[in-house]
Amino acid sequence: MGWCRITILCLIWQHTVMVRSEDGLEDDDLTSRLRDGRLRFAGGSKGSTFKVALFADLHFGENAWSDWGPEHDLNSVKVMSTVLDIERPDFVVYLGDVVTANNFLVHNASLYWDQAISPTRARNIPWATLFGNHDDARFEWPIDWFSSSGIPQILCPSANVSGELQNEMFVLMVLDEFILNWEGLFSGGDKCVFKGTTRLELMRNEITRNTLSYTGFGPQNLWPSVSNYVLTVVSPKSDHNLPVMFMYFLDSGGGSYPGVISNIQSEWLRNKSQEVNPDSSIPEIVFWHIPSKAYEKVAKKVADGRTQCVGSMFEESVAAQDAEMGMMKLLKERPSVKAIFVGHNHGLDWCCPYEKMWLCYARHTGYGGYGTWARGARILEITDEPFSLKSWIRMENGTLHSEVVLST
Repeated sequence: MGWCRITILCLIWQHTVMVRSEDGLEDDDLTSRLRDGRLRFAGGSKGSTFKVALFADLHFGENAWSDWGPEHDLNSVKVMSTVLDIERPDFVVYLGDVVTANNFLVHNASLYWDQAISPTRARNIPWATLFGNHDDARFEWPIDWFSSSGIPQILCPSANVSGELQNEMFVLMVLDEFILNWEGLFSGGDKCVFKGTTRLELMRNEITRNTLSYTGFGPQNLWPSVSNYVLTVVSPKSDHNLPVMFMYFLDSGGGSYPGVISNIQSEWLRNKSQEVNPDSSIPEIVFWHIPSKAYEKVAKKVADGRTQCVGSMFEESVAAQDAEMGMMKLLKERPSVKAIFVGHNHGLDWCCPYEKMWLCYARHTGYGGYGTWARGARILEITDEPFSLKSWIRMENGTLHSEVVLST
């Protein structure tokens, strides 16, 4: 069983490396591509649609030293593959907590990040990512490692072993209680690292190695918040210049710093939206990971039966951001904002009306993370002329539910 598991994951890893090597980008290419940020309808006729799949809370890399950790990652790949093959989306959004960095020892979390995006990349579908609270978290030592059972053998790589080779061998070893004929490369080494990969490292590794990635760096004055950018869905008409929708991506923090959308991020979005959509005539949607405190207000109305929500899971309380720093006030003032989409809560998948917009959860996609609820993904469908924004949830068994019209 152990060697079978190793073989399967090796194949995933090898596939990831092969795609990356063919799909590499230099920094100059990166700069010019990100300046465009335009997503185009596949069709060219009136009434064409643009479909987006949201993959939330995949939590790759958990408990790599156990039986269930690698198995969960494989099951997550199956969920994404099912959704992609049924829905055939034009674009995919990875809605944070792509990996659980606080739960693995490998120095470069991009190893697991690459595995998470591999089903989308293998189908030649473009995507974008944003950060959740687990993606750059520091390693947390399991308390049971300090019990009588003891800490699993940890072999630190020697200084003469390259970082990429370290990652490959580490994955193989932790999956099968270490492969003895490789121990010589690691004996007496001092290169174990017990810290998470930074947001900047994760993002640069993704963007520079994948031409299909539309992920963007935010301005440096927004750091430590990183995944802040805007993409434009443009008209299917021949000129491809008329915006149909703007999609804003925001880093809601957590992990290496507090879980908040800062005041300066709010000001950035205010300025950016005035730049690209000054009269609010073009519809806008917003993505981030940790729900705002407005979600708590909506949840209270749900409990009291005072709002009309669409969804199938109302299984837990909202785990909101640490504070509200002005973002929701700004979005409420923009009539063009139609919906906000978040992850984080694995037991919630509802869309609820709030002011003049909708507050929506995705659906827990990954087998990593807490909860045993069935997995799935939220789907968005944008139609041009006449404009509409619809959504539903596609489950891992292929069924569909919770259809809702978010804007017309």
